[in-house]
Amino acid sequence: MRSIVPIVEGQGDERAVPVLLRRVLTEIVGRYDIGVSRAIRIGRGKLVKARELERAVELASIDREDAFAALIIFDADDDDAIALEEELFELIRGTVPLPTRISIAVREYEAWLLGAKVSLRGHQGIRLDATAPANPEGIRSAKAELQANMDRNRKYVETADQVKLTGNMDLAAARAACPSFRRLIENVERLVELVPLE
Repeated sequence: MRSIVPIVEGQGDERAVPVLLRRVLTEIVGRYDIGVSRAIRIGRGKLVKARELERAVELASIDREDAFAALIIFDADDDDAIALEEELFELIRGTVPLPTRISIAVREYEAWLLGAKVSLRGHQGIRLDATAPANPEGIRSAKAELQANMDRNRKYVETADQVKLTGNMDLAAARAACPSFRRLIENVERLVELVPLE
């Protein structure tokens, strides 16, 4: 089975992003013939440098025999996500051994979870009265916002909670609320176009 290799920045992302991409592939794109490889984790400081991105994609192409594409996903923090995606994509275009796309979450990955927060009620300590914010990507600290919506005896732990919340989030709600999540889906669609249906 041909696979997309995710390249991510954090420990929580390393586990959560493959789950997210498998769900996008099957539930939104409708492709069951494409897999998702184990993620490659590289610090954000390196992900914003063209040469380090090139090395990461080279590693993906060497280390994963079934890899047909790479998808780089990380947090914008205070950067302009669209401008940074475009800048990095232009820097690596034609220099990497695999078709590659870049998706940057506005502020934090957790903004996507906030966009689907209603569907996460009762999961990982999210309170049953939790409501989704009108603009999840406008919240400075999505992690802190998730924490504020958890039961008092629970604390948001990225390495444990991110993957479980990702497995339960309503993808359609996140897509509707978060433009950067829509761009992620578009990037997945562009990559899978390279693998014809059998």
